[in-house]
This record gives sequence, structure tokens and C-alpha cells, in this order.
Amino acid sequence: MTTNFPGLSRFDVSPSVRGSRRNWLHAGWLGGVGLSLGQLFRLQAQQRSDESPVEPAAKAKSVIHIYLQGGFAHMDSFDPKPDAPVEYRGILDPISTSVPGVQFSSHMQQTATVADKLTIVRSMTHTEVDHQRGEHSMFTGYRPSPALVYPSLGSVVAHEQGSRGAMPPYVVVPTAGSQFLGSGYLSNAFSPFALGADPARTGYVVRDLNNPAGVDAARFERRKDWKRMVDEQFRSQTQDDAISTMDSFYQKAWSLLDSPESKAAFRLDDETEQTRELYGMKPWGPILRPSAGARFLVARRLVEAGVRVVTVTYGAWDTHSYHYRGIETQLPDLDKAFAGLIKDLDQRGLLDSTLVLITSEFGRTPRINAGGGRDHWPRVFSIVMAGGGIRRGHIFGASDGLAAEVADQPLSIENYATTIYHLLGIDAGKSLMSPGDRPQRIVTDGEVASELLA
Repeated sequence: MTTNFPGLSRFDVSPSVRGSRRNWLHAGWLGGVGLSLGQLFRLQAQQRSDESPVEPAAKAKSVIHIYLQGGFAHMDSFDPKPDAPVEYRGILDPISTSVPGVQFSSHMQQTATVADKLTIVRSMTHTEVDHQRGEHSMFTGYRPSPALVYPSLGSVVAHEQGSRGAMPPYVVVPTAGSQFLGSGYLSNAFSPFALGADPARTGYVVRDLNNPAGVDAARFERRKDWKRMVDEQFRSQTQDDAISTMDSFYQKAWSLLDSPESKAAFRLDDETEQTRELYGMKPWGPILRPSAGARFLVARRLVEAGVRVVTVTYGAWDTHSYHYRGIETQLPDLDKAFAGLIKDLDQRGLLDSTLVLITSEFGRTPRINAGGGRDHWPRVFSIVMAGGGIRRGHIFGASDGLAAEVADQPLSIENYATTIYHLLGIDAGKSLMSPGDRPQRIVTDGEVASELLA
């Protein structure tokens, strides 16, 4: 467990006090409760205004963002091209969906049954063929700049709307996976809280939400008393106002640690066998070790508990060779888990208030290469949107007959991001402050894609 916080250097605390405080905190918390939670809540309070945020009227109260890292093949999932030559259309057959006339690939059988609850965007487009540049574009709504890293959607939401109760506003499952899922030019206070463990694995335990081995509740309380004593001693020597308020920020972290309800949101122990089956968490068909379902189910539990944005990373989709071998089990696992998530949210009455996204940094080349793979292709690709004010049973845009170019209704990264913020009740034209007190719009030159909206 780390006790090093790079974000501290951004605040108005003298180097001598900063160093002394770090030493005292290390002494007072040695081996104790996770500092990262206390740091997270303290920084959030330091960087926000004194006024409580006003909850905006919004269609979407929460976001579950499923990120498919590496580049997801649109023609082998949501935009099949059965009439194209075989070197373009690939080996997967098209199947019918619950929306008349709309087809998915044969690896998307379960998702095909919930197509009437989704919007499929078949005309997402940008120009970045590098993974990291594509990630920056899709996560921030900005093309990469050598001068500035922009904040991700989750960090902007954390900055603008803050926490609900004890829960962090922004969580990644199991880890961020990309540096551009972070806070960019904003304070580290608005970085995501990472589970640090895969909920699909045996013995899954969330980092920082449990006492270390050998530390029972009584010992935990003694350590809090020890930290309080150290802070009081340090405060009497330095008269530092920051120290006098520090306890309140750690109390927020402790409330998460001490709250059975909050801690339970990260666990799956009390989920029924029926729900586990719905999410595809048991071995089925060719999937002997499913992992998508557990991640998506944790995401549902987190938004139920009050988390505003949950980003779930799943799979490895950078299939430059042996493409169909690479997606043979990943895609059916994603398919069943995603369909289960949509059905579960809808049955619980949560889909209308939860915006669900499937995105990747770009698509893959329409033509299969000599190694049996598909390469990077940002010129046109597909994303999925559902719930939270999005139309149901809708196809937005189109690619051409080879899935190579946009044929209708291109969706830019700026318009995509602006639409997401609109659904969340955030003005994408608002300016935030970057280092040097330079205002930066949340999104520049974006418009709401009104045809996506219900």
C-alpha cells in the first residue's frame, strides 16, 4: 500500500510543513488503514468550493462505461457486412436481433435479444491510429495535445458533481488500464478509486476496504487514536490550519471503511445463483473461466450504492494476427455479461437513470491482413449506448459496404462527449481551470447529437 501522493505538491503548503506532515502521518499510520482513501477525500474537499454541489436535473444519474482496450472490431460485432468479400466480412455469420432488419455477428447472440433496449452507433469516427492517442480522444473529447492532458469523463463528473454519501464518485474496475482515464490537468483528488483486484478471481478483496491481516476492530480503533494523538502533537508545534482540519477528511474515508452498507457494494457474496447465471458468471459453452460478468455485476452494485461513474475494463482486443482466435472466447463472454447487465438494470428500474456505454479507442481494419488479423482503424467504428436518456432500439449512422468509411451521420469525439455530459446535466461548454489559471472548456466545439436522445 502506497503512502506517496504526487497530487499534494499542487497545494499551497510549504515544503517544510509538507515534509514534516508526511513523516508524522507515516509514523501514525504505519501498517494501518489505507491512506489512499483519506487522501482521495481530503483532496476532493480541498479542490471543491465550500458550497455543496447542487444536484443538476439530468436523465442519467450514473454511468457504467465498459472499455474494450486495444481496438474493437465493429464488423465482427455490431456492424456485420454479409455482402462484402470474404476478406472483409470475415468468418462470422450475421444473426437477427430483436430490432427488425438489424443484424449483429454470431458471437453476439445474447446481446441480439436486447437490441431493442440499445442504440448502436455505427459511425463513430476520429483520426488517431495510436492506442494512447485514441484513448485520450475517446475518454476526454479532445484530440491529444503536447501541452495538456485533459481530464476523463469520470474525473469531470467527480469534479462537477462530487460524492453521494460515503461512496467515491468515480471507480474503475478492476484498475484504470489507461493513464487517460485519470484526472488530467485537474487535481489528483478527482482520479478514480480502483478496486485493485479482479472480482472474477477467487479470494477477491478490494484494496483499502479491509483491515490488514491481524488488525481487528479494536486494534483499528487504537490506530485511529494513535493517529489523532500524533496529529494533535504536530498541530501544537506547527499551528498549521491544514492539520486542524485533516481529521474531517479522514473521517469520510473511515465512514466508508466502517459502513457495512458501503463495503457491501463492492462484494458479490449475497447475489443469487439466478443473477450469477444471468451475468454468465458460471462456466458455459466454450467459456470455462468467465470474467466479464463479475466485473459488470460489481458495476451495477456500485451505481446502486451511489457511485456516479464506473469504468470497467475488459479483454484484450489488439488482434493484429489470429484475430478470430483472439475473440473466440472473449466476445461471447462479453456478449452474455453485457446482455445480463442490460436485463438486470431494466428489471430493477435502473436502466432509465443509468447510462451504459461500450467503447474502444478505435475499430479494426475492414480487410483481414496476411496474418489473419485486423489492424487499427479509427475512420469508422461502432460504440453502444443504452439507458440514461438514450433512444431504445435505434441505429445511429452507418458505415459503407466494407465497414471502411462513414456513410451517414458521422459522430465526432466532440459531439459524443458533449452528448454524454448533456445527459448527465453538465454544461460541456463550461470552463475549468488548468495549471496557470488558464480556463479550459470541458469540451470545445461539441454539439449534442439530438437523434441519440429518447
